[in-house]
Amino acid sequence: MKVYNLACPLDHRFEGWFASEEDCLSQQERGMLACPLCDSTEITRMPSAPHIAKSSSIKTEPSTALSNGSVDLSSLNGDVVALTGRDHSELEAKVQAAFLKGMRELMGRSEDVGNSFADEARKIHYKESPERSIRGQTTLDEAEALRDEGIEVLAVPLMPALKNTLQ
Repeated sequence: MKVYNLACPLDHRFEGWFASEEDCLSQQERGMLACPLCDSTEITRMPSAPHIAKSSSIKTEPSTALSNGSVDLSSLNGDVVALTGRDHSELEAKVQAAFLKGMRELMGRSEDVGNSFADEARKIHYKESPERSIRGQTTLDEAEALRDEGIEVLAVPLMPALKNTLQ
């Protein structure tokens, strides 16, 4: 099993698991390998380092991580915090994962009304339809018109991976 760090031209980073390097290259050549966020098939393999287990005899510095996964910055006394490339990649991956988790929850708790979003939002606002969370597509002008009527609308970019089920 080969695990590769992959990225698209928009710098969305993700992992790909393949039976072999040939399998990866074959899928890439046939356009089967696509970014789960933007659906781009222009995928590049990113450098990755092998995982090396630390010996239990090596002493490590005390960790500043808290139990909730955050970092205790109280000891910095206003010093600038810099992230290394690895830290940045880990933070980016966590942000991406949190975004996808939130989108999954939003998709699961709302009804897809498709292109009739504006009409259905108005019906709900004016009590002509039962109140519920909906999602769908509309134009920017129509979304602005809804806001002018006092109807709360949140614009979310339509990404191919979010159309149906989320990965």
